[in-house]
Amino acid sequence: MAILPTGNAEDPENKVPIALGTDAGVSHHGANGHEFTLMVQWGGMTPMESIVAGTSNAAKLLGWDKNLGTLTTGKWADIVAVPGDPIADIKVMEKPVFVMKNGVVYKTPNGAPTM
Repeated sequence: MAILPTGNAEDPENKVPIALGTDAGVSHHGANGHEFTLMVQWGGMTPMESIVAGTSNAAKLLGWDKNLGTLTTGKWADIVAVPGDPIADIKVMEKPVFVMKNGVVYKTPNGAPTM
């Protein structure tokens, strides 16, 4: 389902799960954070619904929820740190401070994450 301006990215009546992501493979890497903003601004989601779409919903829909998607003991230590409260300002999801994958922190000398 595409999210269009003034559209709604959910079907509350049917409880359709929405995941953030793409299968295009040709978009600029590192620009995914803007999708959280679009889900809120265009899709009518709350910031938390947008974050859930990019974390636990995406993991469930890909069949990876036993390993990632939530901060749970025993799961891989994959997180993205942002400079603020994404519930108050979803746009901070576009400005990651660092990425941690399998417990290792990655960031460039200027502070932006690198993978």
